[in-house]
Amino acid sequence: MNKKEELERWAQLLRYDVVRMISNANSGHPGGSLSAADIAACLYFNEMNIRPDEPDWPDRDRFILSKGHAAPVLYAALARKGYFSIETLKTLRTAGSMLQGHPDIHTPGVDMTTGCLGQGLSAGCGMALSARLDKKSYRVYVMMGCGEMNEGQVWESVMSAAHFKLDNILVILDYNQLQFDGSVREVLNPGSMKKRWEGFNWNVIEINGHDINEILSSFKKAKETKDIPTVIIADTIKGRGVKFIEKDYMWHSLMDNKKFTEYAEQMREELKNADSFYADRLW
Repeated sequence: MNKKEELERWAQLLRYDVVRMISNANSGHPGGSLSAADIAACLYFNEMNIRPDEPDWPDRDRFILSKGHAAPVLYAALARKGYFSIETLKTLRTAGSMLQGHPDIHTPGVDMTTGCLGQGLSAGCGMALSARLDKKSYRVYVMMGCGEMNEGQVWESVMSAAHFKLDNILVILDYNQLQFDGSVREVLNPGSMKKRWEGFNWNVIEINGHDINEILSSFKKAKETKDIPTVIIADTIKGRGVKFIEKDYMWHSLMDNKKFTEYAEQMREELKNADSFYADRLW
């Protein structure tokens, strides 16, 4: 199995976990979690320098899920990487669970509490500056959502990162072009996202956010870019992998749990019969 095939399998497993978690909880945000699965798989199973058995390792790379409503895909990646048990995924959004509806810093592997859109990049800039001051080599990865681009605080931190030449920070924009109330162009048209970031003096890389090779290549290019921060604008499909919710903004949040639960069972059977990789990893 080559690296691309391995990461595609991890991404599919993360999607399965997302569907099962949200179905179990009868609550959550499937659309933006599923669109980010390929990127999350590449980050956690190839890109980031982390130690699951030492979550607070000072030299670890940091990851901030600024679009905190996509917490299920982050929790799935953390569990599959070994930060906590797969059994814990069954507790999403239940009373007393460490897997809250949005990421909380008390959960092993979560570097920043998020959920109020627009704040993640500001925190990321602080971490990147801290690394520079402490002469540390860790990198800071911030995943953002396209609806989040409506927030004014985002652009303040975009200016700050460029001003301080934070080449140790990487923004990944999960650009599925849908948000809670509809398409981004209908809600608040951003114009050319590429030109907007370039106007703030960022290095901009545009990719297919579901193509493993393009994702890995963009990470490499970002590391090679010096004295300027990088944003990867990843063209993705909201609800990717679950056909009946793909490109449907109404499935930003869970709409029909009966239908979703039926699909979760169907997905489990299909994966069990499709590839030995999944055999002992399904729940």
